[in-house]
Amino acid sequence: MNLNNQCAPYKHQGFSLIELMIGLVIGLLATLAISQSMSVFEGQKRGTTGTADAQTSGGIALYNISRELKLAGYPLMPSGQPGVIDSPLECTNIAYNSSGVTSITPVSITNGVAATGVNASDSITIRYGNSASGGSPTTLDSRVGNVATVRNNLGCQANDIVLMNSGPDCVLTRATAVAGTVAPFTVTTVDTVGDLGSDFSCLGRWDEITYRVNNGNLERNGTPVVADIINLQAQYGISNSPDSNTITQWVEPTGATWAAPTVANRNLIKAVRLAIVARNPQIDTNTVTASCNAANFTGLCAWQDVPIGGAISVASPAPAINLSTADANWARYHYRVFETIIPMRNVVWSRETL
Repeated sequence: MNLNNQCAPYKHQGFSLIELMIGLVIGLLATLAISQSMSVFEGQKRGTTGTADAQTSGGIALYNISRELKLAGYPLMPSGQPGVIDSPLECTNIAYNSSGVTSITPVSITNGVAATGVNASDSITIRYGNSASGGSPTTLDSRVGNVATVRNNLGCQANDIVLMNSGPDCVLTRATAVAGTVAPFTVTTVDTVGDLGSDFSCLGRWDEITYRVNNGNLERNGTPVVADIINLQAQYGISNSPDSNTITQWVEPTGATWAAPTVANRNLIKAVRLAIVARNPQIDTNTVTASCNAANFTGLCAWQDVPIGGAISVASPAPAINLSTADANWARYHYRVFETIIPMRNVVWSRETL
């Protein structure tokens, strides 16, 4: 029996060249549409994620600086009497000796300059101690060489910074040993300093912390702590007199008066106002941010010059934020500006003695 192994002619038919080319074109068009949709989606996702990251970074940066600003000046106790120069914050003659301390000013703001500073960003230096006893003062009764006899050594420990003040004169040194659980109480210091009868305080470890912006990071004493922070602006909130806690003006840390305040002017500083600028690292193809228009408060602004209905003097202009000196493409980024006011509570609590 003969078997016919040939298949029917229609079983050999397939796609023609034209049909294949049409299929390829349709596939390519579909791939192109999907790619463009994915590209747009990915750009939106990166923009949203970057904005969320900037929001988080700005909040963390503001929290870190605010937390330490609230400690500024601790534990310089307001132990004096009104109208009498007898408190550490009123010292006009200070000898730092071997303490390693360079200043007891609670906070210093250095104004940023476009020619020398990154993005013309300000920097803030905060100083405080960590005494467990709050720097409660006792009295220096006598001294034999480096051994000081005090009425109470509560809270003093070896390596603490010791401050002695008598009227406008302050001297600092470092404790090397503390002895006595009952009188006489003694504290051995590195330097033989201090007038008998002076107020004697142990400040604990004295910290000097500087926050500044560098290369898109917020740095704490030179160590990057928060990314995507590109500008920091700060102003002093001052009162009319040291014994008043009512802020009447905000001033830039510039000029003969506020670039390096005297003790009298420094004691007028009752608060610090901050503006921190965080940036979404995703660059846009178009201009998305404008310079600040102070008249209608649009664009990249710190805060309005005078609050609506506020009593702050009109001589309190908001700081200008200028990012163009460091990046020609600055306007192609999205930004978030965070602002707050931090009271200098250790100075505020000293109002009655200043």
